Amino acid sequence: MRLAALVLASSMVVTTAQAQDADRSVADGGIKVDGWHGRIDRRPMGQGKTIADSRFTAVSGGFRLSVGPAGNFWNDAHVASGDYEVKAMFKEHKLASSHPHSYGIFIGCADVAADTETLLYCIVYGTGEYSVKTFYGSNVTTLVNRETHSALNKADADGESTNEIGWRVQGGEASCVVNGPVVRTFSRGDVVGTDKISSTDGTYGIRVSHNLELTVTGLAMTKR
Repeated sequence: MRLAALVLASSMVVTTAQAQDADRSVADGGIKVDGWHGRIDRRPMGQGKTIADSRFTAVSGGFRLSVGPAGNFWNDAHVASGDYEVKAMFKEHKLASSHPHSYGIFIGCADVAADTETLLYCIVYGTGEYSVKTFYGSNVTTLVNRETHSALNKADADGESTNEIGWRVQGGEASCVVNGPVVRTFSRGDVVGTDKISSTDGTYGIRVSHNLELTVTGLAMTKR
C-alpha cells in the first residue's frame, strides 16, 4: 500500500508539472505585422511576461506564430456583425512539450485590449479534441470542455496537425466549424448573457495557448 501511495503521489506531481509547464520566451519577439496587436493572458502577465515573449510575423498567405505565453492576436479592422462566417487554416508545427496545446478563432470581442474584454472562442488540440469558452474580463465560462469529434485532424507521428477552424453565425445561432462540419451549435442564450459575451458582433482574431509553433493562413470573414 505504501508503494502504491508513493507511485500515485509521483504520478500526481508529474501530471501537475505537465499542466503547468513554463511559458517560453521567443527570441526577437513582438508583433512584426502592421495593423496587428496581441495581448497575453492574466496569469503570464502577472509573472512578468509580455507580448514580446512571442513572435508574430507575416508569411505567404498568412502568419507565423512562435508563441510563448497564451494570448490573443487581432487586427482592429477585423470586425464582424450580423450573419457571417470567420475561418482560417492552422498548421501546428512540431514542438517538444509535455502536453497538447490549443489554437483557434475568437469572435464577438469587445474591449479586446482591456481587462474588461469579452470574447467567444473555439479551440482544437492535436489529440482530436476541441473546447469552447467565453471570456468576460477575468471570468472564464467553459461551454465545451475537451470533447472529441471525428472532423478534427489529430497530430501525426511527427507531432504536427492541420485544421481549418471557424465560426458560423446565422439566425441567432453560433456554430464552431472544423474542417467543414459543424462540431457544436450554440443558441444566443448559450453565449450571450451575464459573465459571457454581450453580442456575437465584434472583433475576431486568433486565440492560442502557450508554447506553440503555428502557421495560420487564409484568415477571412464572409457575410452570410
